[in-house]
Amino acid sequence: MTQKVSKPDSEWRAELSDLAYRVTRKHATERPFSHDDFPKAPGTYTCVCCGAPLFAQSDKFDSGTGWPSFTRPASPEAVGEQSDRSLLMKRTEVHCAACAAHLGHVFPDGPAPTGLRYCINGVALDFTPEGTGDGTDAD
Repeated sequence: MTQKVSKPDSEWRAELSDLAYRVTRKHATERPFSHDDFPKAPGTYTCVCCGAPLFAQSDKFDSGTGWPSFTRPASPEAVGEQSDRSLLMKRTEVHCAACAAHLGHVFPDGPAPTGLRYCINGVALDFTPEGTGDGTDAD
């Protein structure tokens, strides 16, 4: 079970960069191709707000969209989904299950094995290399 993280808006604003705050707490979207510096080494992408493990490097792929894309979450409990009808279209928003941070959207046009594309704002993610002792890697 995911431990829930809740903070007043003023704390989120103080802890996050302006862009990270707007994306994760106010559902904004960063410009495409603005986060192409993620490592290719094994590791885990975590929530920039609460540090919860969200996606594995091994599930990341280049979708050509300009946003980090993944075939699945690190675990089924890592992210939540809800309907998003903004921008005059129906999409499925994904958020951190622990702190409700807006991450991006999931689309049914990804590669095998899931056929899904979790299109995630890079500013919503931190990267933890495998073997750093954070408890997320399997030894």
